[in-house]
Amino acid sequence: MKKRSLYALALTGAMLPMAANAECGDVSVAEMNWTSGGIITGVTAFLLEQGYGCNVTVIPSATTTAITSLAENNEPDVVPELWVNSAPVFFRLEEEGRVLKASDSFSDGGTEHWLVPDYLVEENPELATIEGILDNPDAVDGVFHSCPDGWGCRIVSDALAEAFDLEGNGIEVFHHGSGETLAGAMASAYENREPYFGYYWGPTAPLGAYNYVNVDLGPYDQAIHDCNQDVDCNEVGVSSFPAADVFNVVTTDFADREPAAFGLIQNVSFENDQMSELLAWHGDNNASVDEAVVYYLQNNQEQWMSWLSDDARANLEDLF
Repeated sequence: MKKRSLYALALTGAMLPMAANAECGDVSVAEMNWTSGGIITGVTAFLLEQGYGCNVTVIPSATTTAITSLAENNEPDVVPELWVNSAPVFFRLEEEGRVLKASDSFSDGGTEHWLVPDYLVEENPELATIEGILDNPDAVDGVFHSCPDGWGCRIVSDALAEAFDLEGNGIEVFHHGSGETLAGAMASAYENREPYFGYYWGPTAPLGAYNYVNVDLGPYDQAIHDCNQDVDCNEVGVSSFPAADVFNVVTTDFADREPAAFGLIQNVSFENDQMSELLAWHGDNNASVDEAVVYYLQNNQEQWMSWLSDDARANLEDLF
């Protein structure tokens, strides 16, 4: 467990006083162990401290760790970026009245895609659809870049590759050995304006750094998608990917105890493209998560100011 140092230190070079409105008490906030989760936590912690006068403790966490702690200990008070498709216990706790969805972490949810670069679509608009790709395998160099072993997307993409008969249509399915090589292939292809066709998810840094187009796989069918996720299901079929629910979650105790601070969490939400671009900036500049938080705060004041109560806005309006 650690106490988050104020991001204002990096903004001004000197520690700022806590917000004058100090009615808010102790608040614990989880910090997921990936970059976007760290950024959302950092922004939230800064606004709670400087806007609402909360005494914030940041708790390093992860999906399973956070949901287990909520179930067993009713803490942390706030869990940003909880991917509830990987934490089904959330729904039981919600039914029991112990936790609440405060807001969507991302406006479009977590997204998964089969992608081609925009310059290919500009030259060949039909490549924005799976039918166009199947009819023109050479336009994507006859390769589909798929997920590494052990990733959930590997199961679904393998099922879709079978359903679309990629190999029968002249497209080899190449399984990358790691997430780094998958991202590297995307970057290399784009920077050299080469053909590319593959899987990726968002919001992520590669989608912020490069303009890839989501290939239309057809309508979403839940029953088919459920089968495609199940290695024991033999009736694979054609379905697009659904958006994943990604929530900023709070305990009902926190919502009742700190209604003003809860009002902030209800407003914290990022556009998917915005977060992807922020992650790309983080990677391109070899920045720390704290530096990415500062970069966001400095360049998106209108957005985060709109999340605040009048009193909190008054506390923060002279800082930038």
